[in-house]
Amino acid sequence: EAATRPPSEEQEEDDPGAITTTKTTMMFSADHHSSTTTSLAGGSSEVSSAPFRHTTKPIVTGSSVLGLTYADGVMLAADTLASYGTLAMFKDARRIRKTGSYTLVGGSGEMSDYDHAMDLLDQLATDNANADDGFEHAPEEIYHYLRAVCYQRRNKFNPLWNELVVGGFKDGRSFLGVVDLRGTAYADDVVATGLGAHLALPIMRNKWRPDLSEGEARAILEDCLRVLFYRDCKASDMIQISKANKDETIISPPYKLESDWSSASFVVAKADESGDGGW
Repeated sequence: EAATRPPSEEQEEDDPGAITTTKTTMMFSADHHSSTTTSLAGGSSEVSSAPFRHTTKPIVTGSSVLGLTYADGVMLAADTLASYGTLAMFKDARRIRKTGSYTLVGGSGEMSDYDHAMDLLDQLATDNANADDGFEHAPEEIYHYLRAVCYQRRNKFNPLWNELVVGGFKDGRSFLGVVDLRGTAYADDVVATGLGAHLALPIMRNKWRPDLSEGEARAILEDCLRVLFYRDCKASDMIQISKANKDETIISPPYKLESDWSSASFVVAKADESGDGGW
């Protein structure tokens, strides 16, 4: 009889301490795990998990960040809205931050990933302070560091879902560049992320010149943010403008952008008002 039993039954009876393994699959909203539960004699168990499937879709996002160089330095601008999908949920999200004494970093895309990138930069600044040798990273070095971080995360198929604008002024030179979630990076005199790359960048290129005054640069950025407020459903009229020059690196408090909704394209009815409102 023992000779005709399946090997599994024979092992189970002959070796009461045998290990049995069962596979279970646990489903979560975003991540899929495959876990293996190993049951040992005496009722104890060990659980090992397969790799996570990383985020493939941002949840809480910020829209455009704009930047340009002017005669005395660099200026960045963004609104303060973070949207949950298309819901305008967080209306005081500061999407331009200062790192070190010379650099500004603005972020579009997933806000938690932007926070993580800024945590990395804060750690760099802390390491510099602990060394106590007077060294601080220049804007170009911050830009290249973020490019390497984003490229490494992309290669791990776990990207930081952001477009980051890096601007600053050090040693008599201004710098402005963009890094995206794939680690692609470029530097220019005018940059824009999000929908601003389509709606605001042509305006900025048309009006930019190397000898712009600070007031002219601010007016260009406000005009572009106004256009985005009119046309981008994820844009807000609460904005921040920041600048970096030889004297200071500062970020303004949020303030409300002036807007005008009397334009004919906003006033003229788009549907038959005498009917049910359909097109």
